[in-house]
Amino acid sequence: MAPAVVVVPPAPPTYAAVGRAFAYWMAQYRRTWRGTAISTLVQPLGFLAAMGLGLGTLVDNGSGASTLSGAGYLAFIAPGLLAAQAMQTAAFESTWPVLGAVKWQRQYHAQLATPLRPVDILAGHLLFVALRLLITSAAFLAVMVLFRAIESGWGALALPVAVLTGLAYATPTFAFSVSRDDPTGFSMLHRFGIMPMFLFSGTFFPISQLPDVLQPVAWVVPLWHGVDLCRDLSLGQASLGMSVVHVLYLLAWIIAGYAIAFRSFRRRLEK
Repeated sequence: MAPAVVVVPPAPPTYAAVGRAFAYWMAQYRRTWRGTAISTLVQPLGFLAAMGLGLGTLVDNGSGASTLSGAGYLAFIAPGLLAAQAMQTAAFESTWPVLGAVKWQRQYHAQLATPLRPVDILAGHLLFVALRLLITSAAFLAVMVLFRAIESGWGALALPVAVLTGLAYATPTFAFSVSRDDPTGFSMLHRFGIMPMFLFSGTFFPISQLPDVLQPVAWVVPLWHGVDLCRDLSLGQASLGMSVVHVLYLLAWIIAGYAIAFRSFRRRLEK
């Protein structure tokens, strides 16, 4: 009779190991942050000026103002754009940089040659993405304050919600990207995934205006939960029950995505 095979699960990441993987991405970012600083500030300025002030004036003076939860269009759209930018930032940081680290520049393999394990490499890189989300979302929130697009002090809590929204996309996208051999799928992901969610998840108009058959689809999308919670907090209309539902849903995506990404990282880096 053959002896039983005992499968020992991998040890969880340690703070020290994750910190070393994170330190690499921080060292790289310190050399390149100036290239992202302008876009981090210009993008929210452009969005809010064009959509909130330009288009918003027409909406506020038209018949569509009655569907915006009693808010002006600028106050309605700004928190939605905050969550949507977090999604877009996460999608970018989780595609080409991940494929480059495993195939072109091979930073993951260099880290794997040290005592770092795939779980440490994944957690360290995700921690850096979380920092990038925090920086870009904080800049967007500061621009919202500048434009007076926040109507409640609870709007400050939209910052961690935006980070959670971004991570809900980052973790499953990490799993997708690390398994690629070329970037062909990234354009498809952005064109048929990120862009439709950006347009039809309540960012620019209430999803109640979508066809009845599409509204349940929007409810399943993590971005809608981020947009809805950021908007409710910014307008001072958030309820405890619905806020908990939104947060738990985003956390479920993050946890499930992390589990899938961990399996993909082990399969790619240990083969």
